[in-house]
Amino acid sequence: MANFVDIESPYMASNQEELKRNIRYARACVRDSLLKDEIPFASHLFYTQPGILDDNIPDERERGIMAGKEMTAALNATTVVYTDLGITAGMEKGIKLAREKGRNVIHRTLGENWEEEFAEHERNHSHNESW
Repeated sequence: MANFVDIESPYMASNQEELKRNIRYARACVRDSLLKDEIPFASHLFYTQPGILDDNIPDERERGIMAGKEMTAALNATTVVYTDLGITAGMEKGIKLAREKGRNVIHRTLGENWEEEFAEHERNHSHNESW
């Protein structure tokens, strides 16, 4: 059976271009995890969708982080930290919480060509116009 994993990647950004890149990167990380036969969860992709929680409102951001961490702790998920874009304060918090719970933490990269490789999957995806 595949392992449950908690995906850590950057989300919060200083501008819309950076946020869009971080969202694309997180999606590429989830894809990478799935292709490794893992069962990934990336709360920062799910909870921050429009109408759910607003990452720019501190209470809502904290609520989303903690909900995601509680779920992955209950699943005894391994934390997988994708580091191509660096490690943010939010990611450090996730790493710290995982270690406090005694869970494994793995660092991983997609590689320097991740954007080009992921762009191909986006272009060819049957729902690409929906997002």
